[in-house]
Amino acid sequence: MMSNCKLSCRKVLFAAFFLISFRAFATPADSASRWGVVFSAMPSQVVALDKYEKKWVTKTNNFSFALELLRTGLPKDSLAIDEDFGYPTFAFGLRYMNNRAVRMHRSTDPDWGMAQEVDYDSRLGDMFSLYSTFYRSLHRSKRWETAYSLSAGVGFTNKKYNKESNIDNEQIGTNVLIYFGAGFYQTYHFANHWGLRAGLEFVHHSNGALYRPNKGSNTIGTSLALVYMPAYPLLVKPPKNTLRKPFDKHLYLNFSVGAGAKTMLEDWLLTQFNTPSTEPDYRTENFKVFAAYSAQADLMYRYAPRWASGLGVDWFYGTYGNHIKRLDERQGHEMKHSPWSLGIAAKHQVFYGNFSLAMAFGWYLHRQMGYNAQFNESPFYERIGVHYTFPGLNRLTIGLNVKAHETKADLTEFVVSYPIRLGKKTSVGY
Repeated sequence: MMSNCKLSCRKVLFAAFFLISFRAFATPADSASRWGVVFSAMPSQVVALDKYEKKWVTKTNNFSFALELLRTGLPKDSLAIDEDFGYPTFAFGLRYMNNRAVRMHRSTDPDWGMAQEVDYDSRLGDMFSLYSTFYRSLHRSKRWETAYSLSAGVGFTNKKYNKESNIDNEQIGTNVLIYFGAGFYQTYHFANHWGLRAGLEFVHHSNGALYRPNKGSNTIGTSLALVYMPAYPLLVKPPKNTLRKPFDKHLYLNFSVGAGAKTMLEDWLLTQFNTPSTEPDYRTENFKVFAAYSAQADLMYRYAPRWASGLGVDWFYGTYGNHIKRLDERQGHEMKHSPWSLGIAAKHQVFYGNFSLAMAFGWYLHRQMGYNAQFNESPFYERIGVHYTFPGLNRLTIGLNVKAHETKADLTEFVVSYPIRLGKKTSVGY
């Protein structure tokens, strides 16, 4: 019954894509020229990013197919920001990733502590992802185009960690996932509306530390795609807008508060490697979710319509501080603990209309998160998130961030930000 339901859902999704694509073909050229379609295939491999992961990911080959509906900004009626980005293309995509050949197995090893070897290989489930993509061209000629892409969305997998039947799958601990992708492409436009595209792509699936396990699935592969893009001839040498006013560069203060959640790596390590097999919590799949809060105060400089950079101070409060303290005391680790952390960070934001991509690279000035943090955290942290601004609410902004240590997710948070402009508005800009 469930398999029939899944099959029906897949058929509906693919039918919707082909219906939209057909309408793009069937509509008169003037109104359909901004729409296009891409179908791509990618043989690839699951990549183990550290020595620990390489010890138990034993087979890595996988492949995926993606179908995307494209919408390209046109010189005749696009926003000024489109010209700044060289008339980018946005896509809504569906990706199916087949991981049936991927295998994971922990052989007997003193590094695994009390974890015992099982007599089967664990598997990584197939994944379906819905996502949006930003494509930006770095070079265009009549026949050749060089571009890069950034993607974000959600994924679903039919297999996750299970202590009874999939015990060595440390990659994925939930059915619903966060999707991130990036790519670099070279396209040969063999006709006005058609092209063949070769690319190198990276695809990531994980749950942002909202549950355990969360090692994440990282895939790299070379893709080949057939591209239908009627707008392309109009973008090779677009006309310059000579009437644009200079952008009003300015400073602004940005204040943010965030509320998020995470599960503890300490709990995962304890139950996986330091719990006897006779205990009910041995290699468990049940983990407590803790709340996490943050506040930020940033001084930013908006020096172009699409860029702003600056410095900020970040405060973090983890409700899990006392939990870490109890775990350390139980294991005989005498250390200082505090639920509060303080950091200073370089901030950068990329704007497109009311949407923006926010990035930060920070250094902790104060952090006392126990014994495990000395080995599995760094003095540095990263943040990346997608945000939306409400112009009618004095540019109040909401967003979703993932905070990490050396790309390892620490928590996922929802943030609300409020910018305060410094100085008077003189020309173009908010």
